[in-house]
Amino acid sequence: MTDAHEGPQAVQIEYCTQCRWLPRAAWLAQELLTTFETELTELSLKPGTGGVFVVRVNDEVVWDRRAQGFPEPTAVKRAVRDRVAPGKSLGHSDG
Repeated sequence: MTDAHEGPQAVQIEYCTQCRWLPRAAWLAQELLTTFETELTELSLKPGTGGVFVVRVNDEVVWDRRAQGFPEPTAVKRAVRDRVAPGKSLGHSDG
């Protein structure tokens, strides 16, 4: 087992309340919590404005809608996995 993910592993999803993106953020949060239930110590949803939809792992931006568009769950899972559980298989969605 690698020690790359020792200590707190916090994911934050910041979403635009004006755009009504809470359902999308909540769904993505559920996907991440299901996939990384033993690796994550925290997952939070942060209300924002101005079209924001950003995923952070330990305060590091791993997905920004403005630069990358809306994320496919598999792409976000890969980005989170690379930071909290390198080497973890994502099963059929890994590619």
